[in-house]
Amino acid sequence: MTKISDGDQVLFYLDARRHWLLRVETGKSFHLHRGILHFDEVIGQEFGSFATTSLGTKIAVLPPLPRDMAIKMGRQTNIVYPKDAGLILLLAGIGSGSTVVEAGTGSGALASILGYHVSPNGRVISYEIREDFAGVAMKNLDKAGLKGIVTVKQQDILDGITEKNVDSVILDLAVPWDVVSHAYDALRGGGVFVSFSPTIEQTQRTVEALYASHFIEIVTRELIEREILVRPGKTRPATRMIGHTGFVTSARKVFPPKLMQT
Repeated sequence: MTKISDGDQVLFYLDARRHWLLRVETGKSFHLHRGILHFDEVIGQEFGSFATTSLGTKIAVLPPLPRDMAIKMGRQTNIVYPKDAGLILLLAGIGSGSTVVEAGTGSGALASILGYHVSPNGRVISYEIREDFAGVAMKNLDKAGLKGIVTVKQQDILDGITEKNVDSVILDLAVPWDVVSHAYDALRGGGVFVSFSPTIEQTQRTVEALYASHFIEIVTRELIEREILVRPGKTRPATRMIGHTGFVTSARKVFPPKLMQT
């Protein structure tokens, strides 16, 4: 479907700094500095076209991508940036049909990206210990159309992982090293463990725990993102950039040799 329907989430794009993710509903409107945008005039249009405000300003109407849903959702916590989320998806080999365990949910940004990529046949089970965070995340995931794909469990993952034979376990926690043994028990053979940590001390303790267990291919990476302003005769890097956000550590589960021989 390429036409905008009543109740759809729409990204209204004016320029690189001004864009809004809104649910369009019959009879409602959005007030901005460039006039009023009446949703009745937007519903029925094709995605990729332009809407016109009451003051004549044209604004592009786009289908929101997973990155838009993640960045612009209501949140009470920091989120995993798209640059790191993309790396996590690649390292974990996540695709349609994957079963993924995640913790902690926070506002649901990473869970929404994971849910989009495992759809329609996979599932994401996200552990979140805090009731207020879990409530916000469930609302955000519902807005993203991922109800039934992503399940938020208000439960402490430090107490264990109920799910077994999952494809990957992805952590954004203060103490990921305490979950390594639970992750090992939950993963299928060859399954992938991924942890995102902002500090090197957290990363070191996690890597030590992985080496002490039956994981191989243990690697830590950091991504730095810098936009390049491409203009005729004056192309240069942007003054601001997304520097350090966190370290991404990945590893894969193998069975002990003796277990493999039995």
